[in-house]
Amino acid sequence: MAFAGRRDAPEPPDFGILKRLARDQLVYLLEQLPGKKDLFIEADLMSPLDRIANVSILKQHDVDKLYKVETRPAPGASDQFCFLVRPRVRTMRFIADIVNADKMSGRSRKYKIIFSPQKFYACEMVLEEEGVFGDVTCDEWSFYLLPLDEDIISMELPEFFRDYFLMSHELWRDLEEESEGEGQGRKPEIGHVFLMDRDVDYVTALCSQVVYEGLVDDTFRIKCGSVDFGPDVTSSDKSIKVLLNAQDKVFSQIRNEHFSSVFGFLSQKSRNLQAQYDRRRGMDIKQMKDFVSQELKGLKQEHRLLSLHIGACESIMKKKTKQDFQETIKAEHSLLEGFDIRESTSFIEEHIDRQVSPIESLRLMCLLSITENGLVPKDYRSLKTQYLQSYGPEHLLTFHNLKRIGLLMEQAAGETLTAVESKVSKLVTDRAAGKITDAFNSLARKSNFRAISKKLGLIPRVEGEYDLKMPRDMAYVFGGAYVPLSCKIIEQVLERRGWQGLEEVVRLLNGNEFSVSDSTVEDNPAWESQRVILTVFLGGCTFSEIAALRFLGKERGCKFIFLTTAITNSARMMEAMIEARA
Repeated sequence: MAFAGRRDAPEPPDFGILKRLARDQLVYLLEQLPGKKDLFIEADLMSPLDRIANVSILKQHDVDKLYKVETRPAPGASDQFCFLVRPRVRTMRFIADIVNADKMSGRSRKYKIIFSPQKFYACEMVLEEEGVFGDVTCDEWSFYLLPLDEDIISMELPEFFRDYFLMSHELWRDLEEESEGEGQGRKPEIGHVFLMDRDVDYVTALCSQVVYEGLVDDTFRIKCGSVDFGPDVTSSDKSIKVLLNAQDKVFSQIRNEHFSSVFGFLSQKSRNLQAQYDRRRGMDIKQMKDFVSQELKGLKQEHRLLSLHIGACESIMKKKTKQDFQETIKAEHSLLEGFDIRESTSFIEEHIDRQVSPIESLRLMCLLSITENGLVPKDYRSLKTQYLQSYGPEHLLTFHNLKRIGLLMEQAAGETLTAVESKVSKLVTDRAAGKITDAFNSLARKSNFRAISKKLGLIPRVEGEYDLKMPRDMAYVFGGAYVPLSCKIIEQVLERRGWQGLEEVVRLLNGNEFSVSDSTVEDNPAWESQRVILTVFLGGCTFSEIAALRFLGKERGCKFIFLTTAITNSARMMEAMIEARA
């Protein structure tokens, strides 16, 4: 897909200031408790904190010992406790238990609670109920945005998807009204802003990722922009924590590539590095000295990173080239295209019966439900029963959670064709009956996903094999089988300069679109800001979507910046639904 007048993308704004502001505020809050202190950190704040202020910075400001919240302090603990926490009721009870235990033993301490990103009234109420509200001081660390890379900013709120459903249009308008007049006469740095709720496009998040960065996330779990590569990757007895961003010269060139292209690139990169090393043989002393002082360190670093990514690829290959993965991809593509639904349902049933993975089985059931606009009652009951028998009755609440947010639905009973279907089924074999069932279902209802897919052309129609090395559109992120719905919407709005002509799509999505334009920007189309696009994902964004929009940005000569509540994938979504049982 080529665009006329393609230009190089503009440079994004410098978001490093967000880290510096967060660090300065945290240091200020720590210094409000002068002297030696022990710091208790909530588990899901540890990785973000490491990106903002590492242990050495904390030590510089009199932090003595570090504890994870839920860990009891050691006997020789400090006389001052500082708690860096999320505003959660269970955490308040943990803090109250420590304070009350000290009271019982006659131990005198100072206690400070730093809430991030803000404190809730409910937390103060719990502290008051536990009788410790007067013993603690409370403050807020307004840490909302963490730059993970030059074009990715995360709120690091993975629970957002599970706990909140909101549309931020009203909040956006409030912020706009508050800042009115402040930017008069100043050139804007961002020309377009998209707000995308995750429930607009569950399908993309449920699909298996096949771009390199997505596969690394699915296989090793990227946390706060870093990944722990284990001994199977490092070829040693140690794990290594690696920061994955644009500064990694190897990773930056393969992160958005389809996995099938990655090994070829790494092989060529290895040969190029070896050739650079081999240049030393013909050097004189001065040239060797220059080589050692200017190039050798960089080559060694690049070689180390190359070895790690080759190891990661080999580990991914071992897991993903198994027959199960290939059959899973085939079943996904069938669901996306709407073909062989009965065979795909049978594959899911077999997946459950073999107890391959509770997360994977659940994901495939949800993908079937979303693409088919819900499961027919017979299939819903059958799959649910098999799942509970295979993985345990405790998952009953999981099904309730999935139904509540629309990920796994049962179609409304009482279709007029049901009686006819029942009579015909008695006259044919089970396999034929399944095909007839599919035919009746397609007549009885109209799947919104199918209609949206057809309207927007989400399933590419190409003659021959899709070229993954030289992709023509964003479908390459799913092997040429599917263009991410969320990304296609953004592409269409940009091309149409608004929502004109997309009214039917919006209606099918059961969503609300809004469009606000700045006349100043509209009157100055030559401004570089017009080519900088902020895309906000509420409820999580996948690396597949990021790769697809980066591709679109290159084609259009623009720069996408991603702001998300958290990086997500299908496993994280399913885990959130299972954890919500607690």
